[in-house]
Amino acid sequence: MASVAFSNSLLSPAPTSRSSLSHPPVSLNPSQISLRSQPKFTHLMKIKKNSTHFTAFCSLDAAKDPNEDVPIELRYAAFPSVMDINRIREILPHRFPFLLVDRVIEYDPGVSAVAIKNVTINDNFFPGHFPERPIMPGVLMIEAMAQVGGIVMLQPDVGGSRENFFFAGIDKVRFRKPVIAGDTLVMRMTLVKLQKRFGIAKMEGKAYVGGEVVCEGEFLMATGS
Repeated sequence: MASVAFSNSLLSPAPTSRSSLSHPPVSLNPSQISLRSQPKFTHLMKIKKNSTHFTAFCSLDAAKDPNEDVPIELRYAAFPSVMDINRIREILPHRFPFLLVDRVIEYDPGVSAVAIKNVTINDNFFPGHFPERPIMPGVLMIEAMAQVGGIVMLQPDVGGSRENFFFAGIDKVRFRKPVIAGDTLVMRMTLVKLQKRFGIAKMEGKAYVGGEVVCEGEFLMATGS
């Protein structure tokens, strides 16, 4: 009995004061260990086998996303200004509330023009279209695109005149998505065919919001009395 007691005292843990532990020590026999803990070890083995390889950077700056620390108001550049509103007013005869082009951001003389229309809740058509859901009327999108076409046609490269320029027709017009207050309508008009003898020009146009086409069609412009 004395030898058994001596062996048990060797196997038991060293005494610890209660002040250093929040809970009294618990001793477990091997038979009391549950088999439920085994899947945890196999799960750890799987993680070790499928461990992810990380890339090491020479500096902390290289490991950062370049846009991560840039405030959102500084991430996006403004549209370029090839023609401002004052220059546009010198070319187009339209005035409030029917001037629907705010800025020309690209112009290829006698070929094409890209312009923007900032759609705001203060536009005069929103109170009636519609009071509960402000959507830009499709006919006004067509008119805005035609005005961009007018900027191409009313240049000396084409030989048009603001006194005898008319919107003659449209074809294959499709509206893909609604345009709402807060959107920026980006319109590209390209001259496809010009018959100076008859004063007729055919143009193709597309309008975008956020890089997605919202409207497209073919336009017929006429110059003359």
